[in-house]
Amino acid sequence: MTSPANRPAVTPVPADPAPRSAPRVIVVMPAYNAARTLERTYADIPHDVVDRIILVDDVSQDATVEIARQLGLDVIIHRQNRGYGGNQKTCYDAALAAGADVVVMLHPDYQYDATRIPELTAPIFSGACDLMLGSRFLGDPIAGGMPRWKYVSNRFLTVVENAAFGLHLSEYHTGLRAYSRRLLEIIPYSLNSDDFVFDQELISQVVAAGDLPIGEIAVPTRYFDEASSVGFRRSVVYGLSTLRVVARFVLHRSRIRRSAKLTSRRPAPTSS
Repeated sequence: MTSPANRPAVTPVPADPAPRSAPRVIVVMPAYNAARTLERTYADIPHDVVDRIILVDDVSQDATVEIARQLGLDVIIHRQNRGYGGNQKTCYDAALAAGADVVVMLHPDYQYDATRIPELTAPIFSGACDLMLGSRFLGDPIAGGMPRWKYVSNRFLTVVENAAFGLHLSEYHTGLRAYSRRLLEIIPYSLNSDDFVFDQELISQVVAAGDLPIGEIAVPTRYFDEASSVGFRRSVVYGLSTLRVVARFVLHRSRIRRSAKLTSRRPAPTSS
């Protein structure tokens, strides 16, 4: 196994110059020690509707990179661990450079049902949504093995976020999402945290930008020993960080304290 010290900082993924008539769907996987679940996750992906799969490895200490290459995935390797959010930044940069029209972010831990990707991306193809979330809470996450303390904390944060953002989503904290290219070009995601709260910052940016509709579908989830899961202490830190994201959004929306993170990259209107 190649040691992290000998790996290149980033292995670039070449762009695909071939013209396409159909929208190009790229799946990105932010990976860290996903060797035990990567093959099962990959097998569930409906490859007839996905053009490319990019895995970004964040200095895994197992065989994640070797397995990803054996599966034929495009692999990008971080020399230094950049965190969950930092990993996603590389994912989206690479997907946009590779010509993605729709980007699906999928955790490679086999916790989310990747067979639902066609249903997840359909509202983006139709133009009805720019962000789609695969929600565990439109089904029964407890039956899927979610710990009750995690269920309660997730529901509490979702209620708070819905109140602040003016939405009616069943969940904000999912590892299966789909984004339109337009959204990723508008949202300044590079300014976000490199930690787990990246996802919540991005949703707050989408709401602040306006005109980027959000939808969700039910996605079964699995909890088992090999699936990655944040422990109680880390979950407390994550919950407090999420509340700070909400507070920042409220202050920004109220014009009390404007935030650069919540200012979209829309081009300035041209004068007639």
